[in-house]
Amino acid sequence: MRTMQQLLPVTFTIHGEPASKSNSRKLVTIHGRPAFIKSQKARDYGVAFKQQCPKLDPMFDGDVAIIMTIHYASRRPDLDETLILDLMQDLIYANDRQVKERHTYWALDKESPRAEITIAPLHQRAAVASALLTHGSVPPEQKKTAKRRSKGEAG
Repeated sequence: MRTMQQLLPVTFTIHGEPASKSNSRKLVTIHGRPAFIKSQKARDYGVAFKQQCPKLDPMFDGDVAIIMTIHYASRRPDLDETLILDLMQDLIYANDRQVKERHTYWALDKESPRAEITIAPLHQRAAVASALLTHGSVPPEQKKTAKRRSKGEAG
């Protein structure tokens, strides 16, 4: 039997600025051998993320759609949600391969960098877009595009 949380979109906010996964590795020497490890920024964000992220019980068990707006503290970072998708494993879903549709938006908020995340079963992706438009999570310049997408989706 499916729970109400799996029938409705789940929305949450993670405070802090995520590291770009592609830039979050550094080369170190361990026992005389070179190795790549996560940067301190990526490790710190991972700890903060896990403290703030809800743990769904049960987790989403099928394919999901995600819409997220990442608010960065400066214009410098590239838009990269891959670290966030990895960190949601074992909290929101079993594996990030379940993410079959994603819409990611870049935003600037110098005082409060954060990631606003909405996730729902793939067949309810129109509800995800509608929820974002209702709650204002999509930046104003993206609302037209998101509205157009949600109208065209079969749900």
